[in-house]
Amino acid sequence: MKIMKLFLVEDDAFFGASIQYHLRLNPDFEVHLFPTAKACLAAMYLKPDVICMDFGLPDMPGDVLLQKLLATNPSLPVIILSGQEDIVTAVNLLKAGARDYIVKNEHAKDLLWNAIIKVRENLDLVKEVASLKEQLEQKYAFENTIIGKSDSIREVFSKLNKVIQTNITVSITGETGTGKEVVAKAIHYNSEKKAKPFVAVNMAAIPKEMMESEFFGHEKGAFTGADSRKIGKFEQAHGGTIFLDEIAELDLNLQSKLLRVLQEREVIRLGGKEVIKFEARLIVATHKDLAQEVKKGTFREDLYYRIIGFPIALPPLRDRGNDVLILAKHFIDVFVKENKMKPIHLSQEAKQKLMRYSFPGNVRELKAVIDLACVLCEQHQIEADDLTFTSLNDTTYFLGEEKTLKEHTTEIILHYLKKNNQDVLLTARKLDIGKSTIYNLLHSLEKLSL
Repeated sequence: MKIMKLFLVEDDAFFGASIQYHLRLNPDFEVHLFPTAKACLAAMYLKPDVICMDFGLPDMPGDVLLQKLLATNPSLPVIILSGQEDIVTAVNLLKAGARDYIVKNEHAKDLLWNAIIKVRENLDLVKEVASLKEQLEQKYAFENTIIGKSDSIREVFSKLNKVIQTNITVSITGETGTGKEVVAKAIHYNSEKKAKPFVAVNMAAIPKEMMESEFFGHEKGAFTGADSRKIGKFEQAHGGTIFLDEIAELDLNLQSKLLRVLQEREVIRLGGKEVIKFEARLIVATHKDLAQEVKKGTFREDLYYRIIGFPIALPPLRDRGNDVLILAKHFIDVFVKENKMKPIHLSQEAKQKLMRYSFPGNVRELKAVIDLACVLCEQHQIEADDLTFTSLNDTTYFLGEEKTLKEHTTEIILHYLKKNNQDVLLTARKLDIGKSTIYNLLHSLEKLSL
């Protein structure tokens, strides 16, 4: 345990020496005794953890010394020792910032000992909270939450660094499993609102009849089963961030109510009359094209423009190139650490199999595949046969629509060109075709666009 540095300011030599001896019985206490206020102030460069001071010092009134000590460090714990039993004096000193007030009597030593122990517990708790806060910030640092080095992910990083500078509404789009909630948390925990609540609401998981209560809360007796008051998600998110996932699933009737809430920044609980103001950053996410939903009439146009804010599109895993292997290694390392296993490696054949797969379930699917492979593998190495793909869609990514063979070929080549950052030689080698085939295709497409 860290040594705790104590300053004892006491002009009574006998009492001071007695208290110093008593406190030094604890090997974790380093006790410095000062006969005057000025001597204590001169030694403040030593940065004491707690100060125990006599109220009746010869060179300075106790309240003045307390003020000077707190001026050097407002959070410094100061315990007052005094021969006075005047309640008014004690109350005034406590109001001025003293941590405790102890009357000098036969119980003073034990009371001081216990007071210092409580101070140490509080200091340890403060340090623990600070450490946890630092870990939380590190956990949600962009590079720790969004793993990858592809150009598409670097573009996402660039956008995230812009949005955290303000409280602008953010709309995140991307296929299922691309990490929309991870990005939403990264925005919150890297913004000025990080110390406030992050409240996530999955629209697709809440029954339609319960949504209004979830959003806005309700008063006791508002409806059958409402046995007590419930605080809604918007109230819970006050000062922080509210994340509305799968926003496109919201019922049209509720969309109009949500629009009003976002415009006015206020809610009224079901069954209540009180208008409750709130201030929270809004982040929404969907795997659907909201603009198309507006055209289809399933999403309000006015709400669309209210929530679009700063759009961030998350790329599917199949368009992120070598990020597949970077993520695979990350998931292996996490699984090994959590399960206290020896290091596991990917064979070259396994890497090739991962790179050839389209991952319709994106990052979420990759994690599931890797976790299973870590369990199945032998000799601490994942082989190709250990990688089990259980996609619900048995057709290849490129066979989603009826097209001619030439159209399919063109789409496949363009897809791999994009995946390989327009590297013709690499694409030709991976598809096992001649580079002239790709050049001819690009030339014909260029002529068609003229």
